[in-house]
Amino acid sequence: MSIDLGMPASSPHGLVGVPTLPEGSTPQTKKDFTSDQEVRWCPGCGDYAILAAVQGFLPELGLRRENVVFVSGIGCSSRFPYYLDTYGVHSIHGRAPAIATGLATSRPDLSVFVVTGDGDALSIGGNHLIHALRRNVNLTILLFNNQIYGLTKGQYSPTSRVGLVTKSTPFGSVDRPFNPVSLALGAEATFVARTMDSDRAHLTEVLRAATAHRGTSLVEIYQNCPIFNDGVFDVLKDHTQAQARIMHLVDGQEVAAGDTVVVRGDDGALVVLPRDEADPARIVRHDVHADDPSLAFALSRLDDPSMTHVPMGIFRDVDRSTYDDLVRAQVDGTVIGAGGPATDDDLAALLAGRDSWHVGA
Repeated sequence: MSIDLGMPASSPHGLVGVPTLPEGSTPQTKKDFTSDQEVRWCPGCGDYAILAAVQGFLPELGLRRENVVFVSGIGCSSRFPYYLDTYGVHSIHGRAPAIATGLATSRPDLSVFVVTGDGDALSIGGNHLIHALRRNVNLTILLFNNQIYGLTKGQYSPTSRVGLVTKSTPFGSVDRPFNPVSLALGAEATFVARTMDSDRAHLTEVLRAATAHRGTSLVEIYQNCPIFNDGVFDVLKDHTQAQARIMHLVDGQEVAAGDTVVVRGDDGALVVLPRDEADPARIVRHDVHADDPSLAFALSRLDDPSMTHVPMGIFRDVDRSTYDDLVRAQVDGTVIGAGGPATDDDLAALLAGRDSWHVGA
């Protein structure tokens, strides 16, 4: 069932400056964005569903394929660029956000996506990820979370649950896992969402909103690894269980699942209660555009390894100046205090300024 996220179906805001197809062009289809490469993931991998959703969604943007770029790091998810008929970069382990930052800053005519996994993004790539989020670079980051290392054959990852027995934790993991949504909100990301590989309608709606956002959009996608961590999200895929556990975040509506609602407790903390026990005045209504990320962060903390209460949807969507727009404005001299457009003479003076010295003269 499609969930209305309370967001516009499409918006040009996040794609300002990216050339679109000429008026009157033949509409694009999924086939236009599908490469001739054989898709090679394990049978049953959730990546297949995500790929199909992305290939089906891209034609909606009306962009030239040569103005779309997918940058990936290392891992199963990072095969993505091979299977899309756009430009793509299969880059370095954990460094996709850094490479994508350079692209987005130097090429405003590109719509830049990052595809990464929980290991790639949150372990070796954690530093690059949080700074892309902090800077608010105009990127759409798809973070596939299967709570395991898949490509390297089943080691525990930064999102694996405590006690998980893997090839690298034979006695059970003792690490406390990251909550990627909490991490992103803590870095004050301007767009943060969560969706799931098997919910095609919801995944597509979240992608629409993420791409429409100008700035860094972080979309966590729960994705099943059938070989090394099979069934980790099964309780959210069973229809009956999902109704009781998944709290769909819809702007302006109560945060609820089944017969339970989220309320503010006496100490201000969020609590999940049966509806018939809740004070209507304390029931939380979601505000996706709240400038203060505190409530969105508190909602993200309702989730735990038991998956009893799992917020799903857009946690935050706010406007803030983007890093790449500000850098380009600074170079052009249109930022307040920039002192006018940079010139070749300015660059030469900078390179040979009083802080330079000669070695071996």
